[in-house]
Amino acid sequence: MRAVDAGTLKGFYDFPGGRVHVEEFKTPLLKILKREVKEEIGDVDFEIKPRPIAWGRHEISAAFSSSGKAIHIFYLYFEAEYKKGTVKISKEHQGYKWLNLDKINPNKYFKSGFLQGVKMYRNL
Repeated sequence: MRAVDAGTLKGFYDFPGGRVHVEEFKTPLLKILKREVKEEIGDVDFEIKPRPIAWGRHEISAAFSSSGKAIHIFYLYFEAEYKKGTVKISKEHQGYKWLNLDKINPNKYFKSGFLQGVKMYRNL
């Protein structure tokens, strides 16, 4: 999904995902992942494979943080299969594209932890 122009990923893409809510700490991880994906791409039918396939790190600089402090994020990437349904992206993004990660130049689409994760995935 293409990131909005107001953030640290301006001009680049990221993947559906998000954070674990405090009240979800004991919730099964796959249930949390499904909630996050649906929040970002709508009510589509998909299946997530339960093992992480890559990881990445990203820093949101203090200039883009509401706290005025840098935020450090650690990503875990999971493989998923889209089955059917209409993608309806959240307001956190301004478009999306289906990409074959083995056939693109990842530097053109991703940066930071997302680029790190894509490169790791391609080396599987």
